[in-house]
Amino acid sequence: MVRTSLAIAALSLALACCGVYSPKGNDTGGIIAWSPDNERMAFQIAQANCSRYNKYAVPTSIHRVPGDFIAYDCVWESPDHRRRYR
Repeated sequence: MVRTSLAIAALSLALACCGVYSPKGNDTGGIIAWSPDNERMAFQIAQANCSRYNKYAVPTSIHRVPGDFIAYDCVWESPDHRRRYR
C-alpha cells in the first residue's frame, strides 16, 4: 500500500513539473495551456521562451476555455518600438 502511494505521488509530481500542459514553443512563437494561473503568468512564460532567441514575446490570442491555449509570437523588434512609429 505504501509503495503504491509513493509511486502515485512520484508520478503526479513528474506530470506536474514537466507534464503534458507545459508551454511549447520555438523561435517563432508558441502556446501555453490556458488556466487562470497560466493567464496571469503568460507574458513571463512567453518572454522566457523568446528571450532564448534574443526576441520579444507578443501575445496573439487568448481563448479562456479549459483545454484551449494562449498563443504568442516571437518577434525581432520590441513591441514598444513597433507602436512608436505607427
